[in-house]
Amino acid sequence: MTPYIIIILLIFMIIAALVALETRDTLAAVVALAAVGIGTSIAFLFLGAPDLAITQVVVEVLVLLILIRATISRDVTTIQEGKPQFGMTIAVSSLLILFLFSLHMVEVLPVFGLRAHTGLAGNPSLHYLGEALAETGAANVVTAILLDYRVFDTIGEVTVLFVALIGVWTVLRKKGRLRGDSDSVEGMVKKS
Repeated sequence: MTPYIIIILLIFMIIAALVALETRDTLAAVVALAAVGIGTSIAFLFLGAPDLAITQVVVEVLVLLILIRATISRDVTTIQEGKPQFGMTIAVSSLLILFLFSLHMVEVLPVFGLRAHTGLAGNPSLHYLGEALAETGAANVVTAILLDYRVFDTIGEVTVLFVALIGVWTVLRKKGRLRGDSDSVEGMVKKS
C-alpha cells in the first residue's frame, strides 16, 4: 500500500508546485509551496526516514513563517464576495487528507511502551546498542550512533539547517539592504 500512497503524495506535490508557479496571488503561492514541503515530509515518514521528516518540518515551518511575513507586509489583499467558498473547499479537503494520513500513521506506530527494535529479527539496532561502545570507543551509545554509525546523516541534517539559516539571513539582509539603498537614494534626491 505504501507505493500507492507515495504516488498520491507525488501527484499532490506536483499539483501544489504548479499552483505555486501559476497563481498570481503571492500568499497563495507561499501556501502552495508549503504544501509541497509538507508532502515531502509525509513522504519521508512513509519511506522510513523520520529524522529527515522532522528536519523537513522544522525547515518548512521556519521558511513558511518568514515567507508569510514577507508576503503579508508586501501584498495586502481583500476577500471578495463569493470567492471564499473555493478556498474553504480546498482548505477543508487538505485538512481531511492530512487527518486521514495522520490516522494511518497512528495505526502503523508500535504499541505505546513497547520497544520497536525487539519485534524484528536481525534488526541492526540490537547490534548497535550492544556493540557500539566496544566498536567505536565513544563515551556513550548516543554519541557512538550519531557520530560513528550515522555520521553522514548527521552531516546532511546539519547542512540542511545551515542552508536554511543562510537563506533566511540572505532574505532578511537583502530586504534591509534594499531599505537602506532607498533611503540613501532619497537623501541624494533631496540634496539635489
